[in-house]
Amino acid sequence: MFGVGLPELAVILLVGVIVFGPDKLPDYARQAGRMLRQLRNFAQSAQNDLRSELGPEFADLKLTDLDPRVAIRKHILEAMDADDLAEAQAARLAAKTGGPDLEPGERPPYDLEAT
Repeated sequence: MFGVGLPELAVILLVGVIVFGPDKLPDYARQAGRMLRQLRNFAQSAQNDLRSELGPEFADLKLTDLDPRVAIRKHILEAMDADDLAEAQAARLAAKTGGPDLEPGERPPYDLEAT
């Protein structure tokens, strides 16, 4: 969930018992759970308001889509997938036609700027 395993959770619980005491700890845990639930409801309502304001074309919008890092990563991966698709199509075409048409003894084109 948050990268917290059983040993870390035990340490957090032990520190909580020491700091707050065993009698107040359940009360604080209940308050923390209530606050977390309110924050989750607030985020969900904000996301629903944003979707309704933007219209039906953004019905599948997630708040994580608005993170610039996620958007850039998504578009870069889409561009890389498009490049891979174009390369695969070119390779299939070359395999079908027997490769590029070169005369015997002719060297393939060489681009100095590409190297």
